[in-house]
Amino acid sequence: MSFLKPNFTPLTLRRLENFRANRRGYWSLIIFTALFVTTLFAELIANDKPIMMSDGETLYFPLVTSYPETAFGGYFETEADYRDPFVQQLIEDQGGWMLWPLIRFSHNTIDYNLPGSAPYPPSSEHLLGTDPVGKDVAAQLIYGVRLSFLFGLLLTAASSVIGISIGAIQGFFGGMVDLAGQRLVEIWAGLPMLFILIILASIVESNVFWLFGILVAFSWMSLVGVVRAEFLRARNFTYVNAARALGAGNVRIMTRHVLPNAMVATLTFLPFILTGSITLLTSLDFLGFGLPSDSPSLGRLLAEGRTSLHAPWLGLTSFITLATMLTLLIFTGEAVRDAFDPSRQGLS
Repeated sequence: MSFLKPNFTPLTLRRLENFRANRRGYWSLIIFTALFVTTLFAELIANDKPIMMSDGETLYFPLVTSYPETAFGGYFETEADYRDPFVQQLIEDQGGWMLWPLIRFSHNTIDYNLPGSAPYPPSSEHLLGTDPVGKDVAAQLIYGVRLSFLFGLLLTAASSVIGISIGAIQGFFGGMVDLAGQRLVEIWAGLPMLFILIILASIVESNVFWLFGILVAFSWMSLVGVVRAEFLRARNFTYVNAARALGAGNVRIMTRHVLPNAMVATLTFLPFILTGSITLLTSLDFLGFGLPSDSPSLGRLLAEGRTSLHAPWLGLTSFITLATMLTLLIFTGEAVRDAFDPSRQGLS
């Protein structure tokens, strides 16, 4: 990767070296990225439809297109149930074949052919057992981790944009703008988010969009204080006054001159904010005020483990997964903090 070095400043290269020097955080980021990328292909890992199949003459891709049972010689016009032995026998009789994912269950697939009652313990068919309804825990885990990652990333990005913008406006203009902004932030921070979610849950039907909007509305305050302090410190620096004297507008000064310096402190908080976002979503799902009931959820798995103490694999699986995810993110955040630490760059 030496051909990239001329594009980086010496300071950036030093930060990258400091990040790699923290071996725990460096490998945590690699493992976290590998897990995240793997879950993006959840449909290819756990699904109740074949990835690809043939009836002896034609190739079919059930993951992309829905095919009726009549397309394979069946009786129903509805989408074929590929796990049905009757459908499988129809395809085999025609000399066909099916390429199945590693796990032949999706997150919402109920196994009606369990050898015993649900929740069923881990077996060769269900690697991590089933939940009380009969859904495969491993499939729910893969889809739930992906949903938690994506929801947490989007929540972190949206709340960071709002928090950085408000903190920048307060710190740059100061005076009454800063005073009024601080009072509004204090009032907004005092509102009980959980009670508001409970009230809204009894009024409107739960869905991803309104839950995301509510969480963004209460999560943007985490970066306001950091960005505000950086802008208050830098707004009267020499380079800012020089830019103002040359006719640069406030927006240009804020975005081109002050914001890059404020982002140094902000970036060190982002992994911890992401950790908090994932924990918040899991907690709300655990309490029953999170995502819709048909969504894969780590918090719902934890709740099922609490109510099904005779099925310890439910609680242990979700606990170990959450503990691993959050530990990797915290170690990564520590490495990012070390990378931007001035004392480690010869700048102190």
